[in-house]
Amino acid sequence: MTASRSPSKSSEIGGERLVVALVRGLHGLDGTVRVEVLTDHPEERFAPGSVLVVEGSDRALTIATAAPVQDGPGWRLRFREVGHRNAAESLRDAYLEQLVAREDSLREDEVYWHEVIGAVVSDPDGRELGVVRDVYRAGGAEVYLVSGGVAGEFDLPAVGALIREFAPREGRIVVDPEAIGLDLR
Repeated sequence: MTASRSPSKSSEIGGERLVVALVRGLHGLDGTVRVEVLTDHPEERFAPGSVLVVEGSDRALTIATAAPVQDGPGWRLRFREVGHRNAAESLRDAYLEQLVAREDSLREDEVYWHEVIGAVVSDPDGRELGVVRDVYRAGGAEVYLVSGGVAGEFDLPAVGALIREFAPREGRIVVDPEAIGLDLR
């Protein structure tokens, strides 16, 4: 799974812009930023020469250098267009997107996070437990925040043992309520 936010559409080359990082802070004086990784493939997305775009704009940023942070989570990125700390300051808290073509970026059994958001979660009898409102990572796994149904609000770990049917592109996810600890009596 890849993006946690809705993509921007781009018809220019048959792809869409997906959020791949969130700028969390600055590092040093040369314009390097520290980002939270919002993609499964940071080594590919952040390769030198790759272009990221600031969400909500056409501001393109070409990656000059990239490396995982050694003393914590995330990556450090330096962009050709950002030469010093003051210029990098405008990127703080910005989401960074990358233009991707679906056929180049996902295996058949993978989906983007934004495709899961809005899926109806139900039990095997068809009783609606809620709708996926958000997706986040906890440790190495994705977790779906589900609300609006008979089960109230709950977290659904994206684990095969809990999910009986996973069809978010068709708008549905079927789960075993007992396996995820829901008491619907």
